[in-house]
Amino acid sequence: MKEGRYGEIWLAGGCFWGTQRYFDCLPGVVRTEVGYANGNTADPTYEQVKYENTGHAETVHVTYDPERITLDELLTQYFKVIDPTLVNRQGGDVGVQYRTGIYYTDPADQPVIAAALAALQRQYDRPLAVESGPLQNFYSAEEYHQKYLEKNPGGYCHIAPAMFEAARQWKRG
Repeated sequence: MKEGRYGEIWLAGGCFWGTQRYFDCLPGVVRTEVGYANGNTADPTYEQVKYENTGHAETVHVTYDPERITLDELLTQYFKVIDPTLVNRQGGDVGVQYRTGIYYTDPADQPVIAAALAALQRQYDRPLAVESGPLQNFYSAEEYHQKYLEKNPGGYCHIAPAMFEAARQWKRG
């Protein structure tokens, strides 16, 4: 699934509108696509994911240039816009589709993810609720969900607008 020299990761961080917008702002992110991951229904619709317990998580497929931003750096940015201790919710959104998760297709990504989660866990006194594991399936969301906050600047988002600007300003440390 890799696109040439680019890396790929699938990140579930609550409502995918804001999560996509955030990653679109980061230097080194080449492309994003919102969709539904790791559920039990083939090619679900938004309505099915929302109301029919398909088991999918609203997820952003992030394609990135590892020469400009590494997987570890992406995960550090991801952790800034989620509460990793919440189960099946972020912001005002509640339900299994709003769980947090890190999904991969390249087995070489697993140790990087495990190390990032272990480092994150040391910052909390309660267990993390972030899933991590191989991507089982991913279905692209309907077109009206793609780049939703670009099309609807006043749309709902659980991520503070200042975080988008912080992402745009991010530079390697």
